[in-house]
Amino acid sequence: MTQDNQTPTAHEQNADLMQDNDLRQRFFIEDSPVRGDVVRLSRSYATIIAQKPYPEALKRLLGEMLTAASLLIGTVKINGCLSIQLQSSDSDSLLNWAMAECDQNGVIRALASWKSDTDEQVQAWDSMLHAKEAFAELGATGQGVLFINIQPDGGEPYQGIVERSHDNLADCLAHYQKQSAQIPTLINLASDGLQAGGILVQMLPRTAQETYEVEQNEDAGIDDDLWTRLSVLTRTLKAEELTTLDTNEILYRLYNEEKVVAPEPISLSFGCTCSREKCEMAIEQIGETEALDIIAEQNSPFEMDCGFCGEIYKFNNDDIAAIFTE
Repeated sequence: MTQDNQTPTAHEQNADLMQDNDLRQRFFIEDSPVRGDVVRLSRSYATIIAQKPYPEALKRLLGEMLTAASLLIGTVKINGCLSIQLQSSDSDSLLNWAMAECDQNGVIRALASWKSDTDEQVQAWDSMLHAKEAFAELGATGQGVLFINIQPDGGEPYQGIVERSHDNLADCLAHYQKQSAQIPTLINLASDGLQAGGILVQMLPRTAQETYEVEQNEDAGIDDDLWTRLSVLTRTLKAEELTTLDTNEILYRLYNEEKVVAPEPISLSFGCTCSREKCEMAIEQIGETEALDIIAEQNSPFEMDCGFCGEIYKFNNDDIAAIFTE
C-alpha cells in the first residue's frame, strides 16, 4: 500500500487495473505438454445477470456457463465464437434453456429462460442457492441436452453434444473434452452470484518432433508424475478462491513449485451483437401485413427487444413500409 502523499508505482497501478478488468489468463508448465487458462469475471458478469430477474441458482449457473465458454474458446483455433447451451427435455422442469457465449476477442453474453408463473415455481426457485441445483433442472443424469456450438467467422458451424455424465457442468465438460478430443482435461468452475471464476488444465499430446527431441536428450527426462501432481493440486482450489482471487494469485497458490509461464492476459467484457438491421431481417420473416396488423392492434409502434442487453427497437408504419420497399 502507498502512503497518502505518495504516487502509486507503475506496478501498483498495473495491479489495480488487472483487478478491475475481467480476464482470461493463459499459462503453460515449462518443458511439458501441459497448458491451461484461468478466468475471472466480475463487472461483465454483473452486467449480464442484471438484465433479467434471474433466480439465485440460475444466476450462479449462468456464471459457470460464462466462465466455461471463456475457458473453452481458448482451446479452439478459430476466429469466431463458442457457446454452451443447456436445453431441458422435461416439460415439468423449471429451467427451459440457458446459453452463454464468448468470442475470440473476449466478448461474452448469456441468456436463460425459466418458469416462474406460479407461486409454487417461484418458491421452488427461492429454495435453490447453488448452480448445481439449477443444473439439476435439466432432469436426471442422462436427461436434458448440453451443446457446445462453435461458429467460425465465414465458416461452417459445428455442434458437439455433451454427455450428461455428471451432476455438474464442470465435470460434464471435462468428460466431453477427454472423450471427444482424447485430451486429459481438468475443469473447475465457481460462481457466487456476484462474481465467477474457473480454471481449465489440459495435457496435450506431444508432437512427433517433441517426442523425438525428448528421446534424443537423455538429460531432458519426462516428468511422469506431473499430471497426477497437477490434478491433485487443481482439485484443492476452493470455490471462494476462484471467485475472489486474481488470476496470478490463483496460479501461484496452486503451482508455485512448477515452472509456470504466463503470457499477457486477455480482457473479457460484455457485448451484444443485436442491431436494428437484424430486427429488420426478422420483420421481413414476419411479413409486412402481420407487422402492420400488430401496430394497429396495439395502437403503438412494433417493438423488438434484445434479451441479452435490453435494447428496444421500435418500428412505426413508415418504418415497416420502408423495409418492404427497399
